[in-house]
Parts: sequence; C-alpha cells; structure tokens
Amino acid sequence: MLRGPRLDAPGTLHHVIIRGIDQGSIVRDDTDRTAFVSRMGLLAKGSGTSIYAFALMSNEVNILLKSGTDGLSAYMSKLLSGYAPYFNRRHQRVGHLFQNRYKSVVCEEETCFAKLVAYIHLMPLRARIVESLEQLALYPWSGHPVLMNKVRYEWMDRDYVLRIFGGKGSVAKKAYLAFLEEELKIDREHELSQVGWSKVESMRKSGFKARGDERILGSEKFVREVLKEAAGVTDVLPLEERVFLLSEAVEQACEAAGVTAMFLRSGSRSGVLPSLRRQIARMAAFELGLSFAETARQLGVTTSAVSNMLKRESPE
Repeated sequence: MLRGPRLDAPGTLHHVIIRGIDQGSIVRDDTDRTAFVSRMGLLAKGSGTSIYAFALMSNEVNILLKSGTDGLSAYMSKLLSGYAPYFNRRHQRVGHLFQNRYKSVVCEEETCFAKLVAYIHLMPLRARIVESLEQLALYPWSGHPVLMNKVRYEWMDRDYVLRIFGGKGSVAKKAYLAFLEEELKIDREHELSQVGWSKVESMRKSGFKARGDERILGSEKFVREVLKEAAGVTDVLPLEERVFLLSEAVEQACEAAGVTAMFLRSGSRSGVLPSLRRQIARMAAFELGLSFAETARQLGVTTSAVSNMLKRESPE
C-alpha cells in the first residue's frame, strides 16, 4: 500500500470544493440532496473524517473537514465514486458528473478556521438560495442549522466548531451568529480565491513544479512549512489509477476539440493537435505526476517530444 504524502496526512484541515461538470447540477431535488449528504456523513463517521462546515447547492458543494486515518483522497474517492453512479442511474444519464476530481486547499487552522466556517455557511445566502440569516438557519443542506441547533447531523462536529466561538451553549451560538453577520459585510471572495491561495510547489520526478489544484491557505510561516513538507512526495493515487484518469482526460479533450484519440496519437501536427498534446502533457506531469515515458505512450509521441512540450510549459 502506497504511503500518502504529508499534504494528505491524517488530521490535515482541508477546504474541499466539488463542482458539476460544465457547471451542471450535481443534485436536482431533495432526494438527491439527502443521498449526497447522507453518504458524506456516513463515510465521514466510518473513516474518522471530521466535518466542521458544508454547503450543498445545485452545482457545487463546499466542505471544511479534517482528514481521517486514510487521508483525504480515500474519503473523496468513496464519496464521489459512490454518488455519481446513483445520480446517473436515477436521472437516466451517462458520462462524468463532476468537474475533474475535486479541489482541495490545505488550511491553517489558527488563522483560517472561523473565516472558512462563515464563508462556506454563507454561500446559500450569497447565492440567494435563501433570503436571510433566519431562512439560512432552516436550510438543511448546510452545516449552519446544525450549529444553530435547528437540524441534527450527528457526524458533524458541532461542539468543536462552537468551542472556537466560546463554548457549547447559547454564548457560543450568539458569538458565532455575530461573527457571521460581520462576515456577511465582507467580500472574502478575492482573499479565498485562486489569487489569494498560495500554491503548493510539489516537486515531481520530472523536475517541474505542479500547477494543479493543491494549494495552501495560511500565514507565510505555515505556507513555508507545507512547501517544505511537500518537496519530493509521491502521488497518493496508484499508478494505474493515474493512467486511467489521463486516458479519460484524453478522450474528453479530443471530443471537445472535435478530433479522435486515434488521430491525436497518429503523430500528425495538423490543426489543434500540437496544442492539444501540450495541454494533456501538462496535466499528466504537473497534476498526475506521470513519467515522460507514460505520457508519451498516451499521446503517441516520443519521450523527448514530451520533454520539449513541458519545457515550453514550465512555470516561471
């Protein structure tokens, strides 16, 4: 069994973002919402994953969690791979449901925890799914009504969150609600966006710095510490799964570009093929950590051709 990287170590705080492919719905009604939230909670309870905040909307879900004994990837794999077939069967659809795998941000608890709880729980209000904090307290597809004692999800660590605001009882709830009202006046989108995240610079065997979804939120010291730990770690996913993800990406990219995967691997340099190969090679090396040789096999080119593509694409 592969040893997971420290970024995915048990006890790491993550902000997880899951979106529907092409901004499509991941839930269509309360039956879907119940299925997703129930699965999220049961898996959390079974894996020792601590959930502190979440907000489920039609095409996106945000979760603040601390990974359990098997790490984040194992939990997310079970959550998404179990829910997607259910959704497709129920709605008689085929194809991918989620955009890529998911995005996760390693977070510094001391500086970010309270802001992220508020940021996530205010999402339904900012998206105008509900019109007021009073309505938000009755919106059962987020963690806010749990903190307000209006809804009970035993798998959500309510006490842990309330302790941040001063205890377990009415004093903590009052402090939390006051903080939420203050945060509602502040636009955190820029601070908590890709511009504000500090990128994790995981070193791949290829010698390039990753520009994938792995990012860090926290103080300068925290960022430096995570970057130091990230250097030289291996991917948590087994090689065969990473190769499978790349083959799927090849099929999707070719379909979007209006060419066949066979044509992509033919060696031709006509039309969109060179740029398409560079795009796929970048994903293979920077996000999936695959070797040049494996990437070359998937693209139907030589190893040196992949090396030249990535030199041009290398981050500054």
